[in-house]
Amino acid sequence: MDVVVIETRPLGDRSYLIHDGEVALVIDPQRDTDRVEAAAAEANVRITHVAETHLHNDYLTGGLILSRAHGATYLVNGADAVEYERQPIADGGTVQVGRLTVRAVATPGHTHHHLSYVVTDGGEQAVFSGGSLLYGSVGRTDLVSEEDTEQLTHAQYSSVRRLAAEVGPDAALYPTHGFGSFCSSGPASGVQESTIGEQQGTNHAFTDPDEDHFVQDLIANLTAYPSYYAHMAPANRKGPGPADLAVPESLDPDELSRRLADGEWVVDLRRRVAFASSHLQGSVSFEYGRGSSFTAYLGWVLAWNRQLTLVGARDDVAKAIRDLSRIGIDSPDAALGTEPSALAPGTAVVHYPRVDWAGLERGRKVGDVVLDVRRTDEYDGGHMAGAVNIPLHELLKRMAEIPAGTVWVHCATGYRSGVAASLLQRAGRDVVHVDAKYGPS
Repeated sequence: MDVVVIETRPLGDRSYLIHDGEVALVIDPQRDTDRVEAAAAEANVRITHVAETHLHNDYLTGGLILSRAHGATYLVNGADAVEYERQPIADGGTVQVGRLTVRAVATPGHTHHHLSYVVTDGGEQAVFSGGSLLYGSVGRTDLVSEEDTEQLTHAQYSSVRRLAAEVGPDAALYPTHGFGSFCSSGPASGVQESTIGEQQGTNHAFTDPDEDHFVQDLIANLTAYPSYYAHMAPANRKGPGPADLAVPESLDPDELSRRLADGEWVVDLRRRVAFASSHLQGSVSFEYGRGSSFTAYLGWVLAWNRQLTLVGARDDVAKAIRDLSRIGIDSPDAALGTEPSALAPGTAVVHYPRVDWAGLERGRKVGDVVLDVRRTDEYDGGHMAGAVNIPLHELLKRMAEIPAGTVWVHCATGYRSGVAASLLQRAGRDVVHVDAKYGPS
């Protein structure tokens, strides 16, 4: 058995191509299926089966697209109400993929109908656990509904134990979530590989002997998750179509100026340092690259289903279009280039100050506002005295709550506060971006 990992770092997820040298099974593919196609071509294998562990909440699946393209069997839990043809599978269901035996194991918790897959090749076992058992944690249990959260958390506790009982301790573990995805109930562990046995010795879902304590502790530590999640499961029930990944022609300068004047969302992908020093008035900063959570925060912060215009270098625009397609933000327009004044000569080019914590201490005046845009749980864990806390994902709806005066805005690293600074300036506020890791003296 060979397992090819297809990583989606911007969303903190993994998909898998599992093959025997001739035929392959794909588990939890994302919508940009060309990456899976490339992996199959490199391995010189045919895709005969595609499987979903669950109806995903954080991305659009490529399962239906891929299965149709290859005439492959599409395995989806028969209990999930989907609007397309698939091969229903349930707990205990088994399929043969070449010499690989694939068995479904019911592991409810992340969703009601979650499945994991145990793949066996002779004496070798691998577990594909989706959003159930993760490295160091488990999938979050509050995405279905508040009313179901406690029940699903109990189910998650039982599911990981059942999964471990189905295989040996040496079975390799391959989760879909847990690499930065907000679908995890805990922070990313940093672990890149593990086994069932290793998790039994270290994962709190195993090491906590008190189920009720585990349930209450997990629920108490669940944090906010992106608002765009509300749109993912319904779209996955319908069956997403292919993504258009083409980079559009660059907008006419007059049209870009019009969009800015009309208050449309024009998203600048350049580094936040470059944005702060020079940008088109009315544009907003969502820095692309360098490990940023660009996709998650853009889908979380901006209004859903509005026309976007991406501004930046062609390569960044192309990558951003791909990333956004994974969460159903399709067909953004583009203004290609990195010199603001050349992209829209009819629009003013503006800037705002960028400082570190020492700069805040030196420059802040009486009556100025310190705005902390970290999540509430981060703020509660420690904050600057007198700072106002409005999480970035709530900022557009709560602008009126920010007191008058110059706003010095910070987060944990500078990324979220860069977005916030641009939104504040767009709304007419005088702003200073505190671009540094959290740690006021």
